[in-house]
Amino acid sequence: MTTKRFLTTATVLLLTVSACSAKSDSSQSNDETTSTSPKTIPEQVAQEMTPEFKIRVDKALAKSADGCEELDPSQCILPFPSNRYTVADATTPTGRRVAIPAEGLLVNAKGIFIDPNEWNRNDGFSPNSSILTLIADLDAKASDLPKWTDLEASLSNDASVVIIDEATGDRIPLWAELDAETGGEQPLLIVHPAVALLDGHTYSVAMRKLKTTTGADVVPSPIFEFYRDGYTSDNEQLNGRTDEMEAMFTALSNAGIERSTLQLAWDFTVASTENLTSRILAVRDNTLEWLDTHSPEYTITSIVPASKDDVAVQVAGTFKLPTHLTGDGSAGQKFAYDSTAPGPNDLPVMGEVVDVPFICQVPKVAVDDPSTVLHPGLYGHGLLGSEYEIDYGGDVRALAQEADVLFCATKWAGMSEDDVGNAVVSLQDLSNFPTVADRLQQGIVNMIALGRLMNTTDGILSDPAFGDINIAGDLVYYGNSQGGIMGSALTAVSPDISRAVLGVPATNYGLLLLRSVDFDQYESIMEPAYPARSDRTIAISLMQMLWDRGEGGGYINHITRDPLPGTQPNKAVLMHVAWGDHQVSELAAFNEARSLGAKIYRPVVAEGRSREGTPGWGLDSVADGDTGSVIVIWDSGADMIPIEATPPGGEHDPHEDPRDDQVARSQMAAFLFNGVFTDVCGGKPCIAKQSG
Repeated sequence: MTTKRFLTTATVLLLTVSACSAKSDSSQSNDETTSTSPKTIPEQVAQEMTPEFKIRVDKALAKSADGCEELDPSQCILPFPSNRYTVADATTPTGRRVAIPAEGLLVNAKGIFIDPNEWNRNDGFSPNSSILTLIADLDAKASDLPKWTDLEASLSNDASVVIIDEATGDRIPLWAELDAETGGEQPLLIVHPAVALLDGHTYSVAMRKLKTTTGADVVPSPIFEFYRDGYTSDNEQLNGRTDEMEAMFTALSNAGIERSTLQLAWDFTVASTENLTSRILAVRDNTLEWLDTHSPEYTITSIVPASKDDVAVQVAGTFKLPTHLTGDGSAGQKFAYDSTAPGPNDLPVMGEVVDVPFICQVPKVAVDDPSTVLHPGLYGHGLLGSEYEIDYGGDVRALAQEADVLFCATKWAGMSEDDVGNAVVSLQDLSNFPTVADRLQQGIVNMIALGRLMNTTDGILSDPAFGDINIAGDLVYYGNSQGGIMGSALTAVSPDISRAVLGVPATNYGLLLLRSVDFDQYESIMEPAYPARSDRTIAISLMQMLWDRGEGGGYINHITRDPLPGTQPNKAVLMHVAWGDHQVSELAAFNEARSLGAKIYRPVVAEGRSREGTPGWGLDSVADGDTGSVIVIWDSGADMIPIEATPPGGEHDPHEDPRDDQVARSQMAAFLFNGVFTDVCGGKPCIAKQSG
């Protein structure tokens, strides 16, 4: 079944709100307002608190630290995300600005709170938000939490967890689960939208029919009960939120969800397109203007002829490019701004001119047949890797030789081998994470610049080191794993790339990490600093708010629709997914495909190879010759992924299998260079050989 969310291209609504927070904060600007008078509650609902209930409410307020979200007393930031942490700001497209108090986020083992300043530059939350709360002693089975194995059920009238787009009334497909690896802690309830949320829209989250392990109904917190049951008060803190809560109850009621049935509900606003993308677009435009006014300047540092049977020559070097980071733009540095305290609309400024590494490989076919015309292509490496991955596994060389491609690569600055040390620092103190997000954006622009220098008459490929080659055609992109994830962002932002192959891709890291074996090592680094599993899970969702700026998740709404300024329309991607992948979950890949409006190749997998009744729910079937975006599942016999939010097991990790399959690569080539999808599997499930 295809839901309305996937059929309709929704425009971003610029929402103006009159009040977003009941409390003032040192970071609030003069245009922010708070409300101090009781609000209008429907007459049929409004009632006065009994003395006993008032005591419960007062005790709950006393337990909630100043500036914290009062609906969930277990943790200041829960439930998350929430408009409780926004204030009115007429200068932003959403009319809001995130305003987390100085001690509102997590604190590490050294007593250091996460500095919220960079988060507070957002005008909303992530379109890829994993929605978190803690409900003590929750019984997932008795509560009938929606499962990823049956997303259709999450849209039923009696679903226990619901997300509503307040502007359209649309229900959002989702699944909800308890965190699986808590070490005896009370697990967080994690709600995953099964599609990216729309930029600038406000969403209501509603929970009902939840049961504890004793079989009892979950009891609402006193603060939520206060709003749900329409109590009145002379308490300014409570009254300041009444209007927004009433608007949310109205939206839910219009969607058929009555307030009297609710055990918990709140709303949050997704950041605007401008807030998510304006920094990288400014850096891109500044950089391309600089390239237009400066002759290409590069240095060849290495020439390796005939290094492999399928490589004629490998050329490495550096090219000059301005950075928008402080200093020399190395790991650990943030964007440079004119202001010492940049606001939500400030943009990075150009800094030093630095050396950016690159490597290119001329396939042997260009020597064997000098008349061969090579296609220009960019390659994106995997997790914390380097540009030299272009030469490691053999799949890039093979695709280049088979499809006449000259691939060049550079590092994904921000998540390359150079950034490992800074990643460790960031995991131990999340205040440092903005340096990762900023450098990731610079890395994407570095890749765009490399593509331009490949297609410039006097650019890199004009150097004698490359020999007498012929190169023509549109620039394409191919990347695997992290390269597949980052490739989504590159494709959305690039003015030159219209077709890309994303190998074992996904959006977003917030969903991906808890299901990836790769996170085990990094969580062990994080654990001494943030010992509670719940804190680490919250940290991932917090990081996603900034990660959106530097990974595909923040740009997913602008690849195949609503193109960003300065980019081409009619972009398309081919996603090759490894069934049972230990590192990049197919669940996150399906989320990306639904968000793109991609079609899926069917049959998805053989009968008995899926935990879902309908694998690829929400996706239309692709036909041979289609020209749009497509997701193809390649099954090499790995164990199916677990139901729970935990990494897969089994002896074989199929992560590298699709790229190593020649048949799969032939599909890539047809998509990139003929512009069409071809059924290379003969109407049967696509089977990849196990690599290695």
